[in-house]
This record gives sequence, structure tokens and C-alpha cells, in this order.
Amino acid sequence: MNSDNFKVNLSLRDTLSKLDFGIVKESVTGEKIDYHIIAGNEDNGAILLVYEKYFQRVGNRITLTIVLDNINGPTEVHSIGGGAAQGMFFKFDLGASESFTSLPREILSKYIV
Repeated sequence: MNSDNFKVNLSLRDTLSKLDFGIVKESVTGEKIDYHIIAGNEDNGAILLVYEKYFQRVGNRITLTIVLDNINGPTEVHSIGGGAAQGMFFKFDLGASESFTSLPREILSKYIV
């Protein structure tokens, strides 16, 4: 499991739109599983997102959970990748989880504050 945390100068709605485009539209296997508005609306508050994508290097689908919130100012993006490791005891995933977890940072790189 990997995680990442950063802030962007976009609204929740714009951040959500760019993530959907980068993870789902520009990917063959990426899909948004669900999202939930935690507080407020798509302009102000917090949104929980869950994406999934197939990674051939580990031979399975990996999840990416993202929390967006702008409750305290700029939109904060917190992403957590998981589900990449195979087997009961080993958590070695050939870097697939880290790669998926860093994808929001890549997509939103020019908006990071």
C-alpha cells in the first residue's frame, strides 16, 4: 500500500473531472467504481473516489482510493493504492501500487501548490 498527499489550485469539480479523464478516459482498463460526496457538494466539501485498473505486471486489478477536500482552503488530494500484492503473506507488487498511487500527482502536476 502506498499513499500520496498534495494540494491543487482547482475546485473539487475540476479536480474530479481531470482525475476521471486521466484515469478512466486515457486508460484502457481504468474505471471509476464509485464516488461519494461526504460533505457539501461538488464545489465545496469533500468527495471520496474509488478507481480500479488492471496492471499486467501483477496480473490483477488494483484499487485507488482518493479523498478530495477543500474545507480548509485549496483542494487537498489524498490517494491510497492497494490490492496489488499477490499471496497471503507477501506484499511485493513490482511497483504497481506505487505507480497507480502517483497517477493523480502526474495528472494534476501543473496545478500543485
